[in-house]
Amino acid sequence: MKADDISRIGVIGAGLMGHGIALNFALGGFEVYLNDTTEEGLEKALENVRTSLDTMIDVGLADESAAAAVPSRIHTSASLADSVADVDFVVEAVFEDLELKREVFALLDESSPERTILSSNTSSFMSSQLAPATKRPDKVVVANWWNPPYLMPLIEVVRGPETSDATIEATAGVFRRLGKRPVVLQKESLGFIGNRMQFALLREAISVVEQGIATPQDVDEVVKSSFGRRLAVAGPFEVFDLAGWDTISHIIDLLFPAIESSPDSPALIAGKVERGELGVKSGRGFYPWTDEDVDAFRARIGRALAEIDRLSREDQEGR
Repeated sequence: MKADDISRIGVIGAGLMGHGIALNFALGGFEVYLNDTTEEGLEKALENVRTSLDTMIDVGLADESAAAAVPSRIHTSASLADSVADVDFVVEAVFEDLELKREVFALLDESSPERTILSSNTSSFMSSQLAPATKRPDKVVVANWWNPPYLMPLIEVVRGPETSDATIEATAGVFRRLGKRPVVLQKESLGFIGNRMQFALLREAISVVEQGIATPQDVDEVVKSSFGRRLAVAGPFEVFDLAGWDTISHIIDLLFPAIESSPDSPALIAGKVERGELGVKSGRGFYPWTDEDVDAFRARIGRALAEIDRLSREDQEGR
């Protein structure tokens, strides 16, 4: 199957990521079959779709006429078998539990046509852990969307040992049809690219706080007001090519031995979890959170991501 042959999409799991992925495909003109375990979950997903569409309109990523057509393209069902009975491409977006995902993939294999590509929006597991649950390992692929999926352009496409070239090409191609920017990993890697780098930064940020070098608030300010801005338009290899690797090599020799490299879970985070300071979901993490704070934070991120995306598109078109 080629990317241009794909028109019907199954999305399994209608939560935080699933509803946004369904929205993306519907806005791109695809017929979407959204599945969750309860009708209540599906109703909530459709509410979230409408809210997310309003955000996209507000930040200029969708116009009202295109958004108006989205609800009619999303078909909901609490039956997984019905949701994938005649689809070309599936995105699994259920809870990050390996056994659950394997069970879902076995059901997808039984219920969907032989032509159908089965992708997993996992940030933790690899294709080789999911493909054995099916009789089509050549059509199993990881496709890791980033949150919020309707605002973030990156999708990491990860081939497994048995994933075919045709599956990789069709998967990347259908994402390009959505205006996404798929990056294909040529072999499996725990954490893929983005999470390996994101959690390396998190480990060092936690270490800086644990050592008493700076507060969490100051760490966030440093990232937002310095290299975080630059990384939105230039990656690390571009930035340090500009600086010169002779200079960077000297800094590496000095700094790498001092950077945190412990494989252990930080005591700072374990303490937060024990105290129930889980972040937004509990009303307190490193910051206090009210409902108004959360809404304002999400709106700020949405506007900023939309502006970055606009500038990035203009840059691409100008090349």
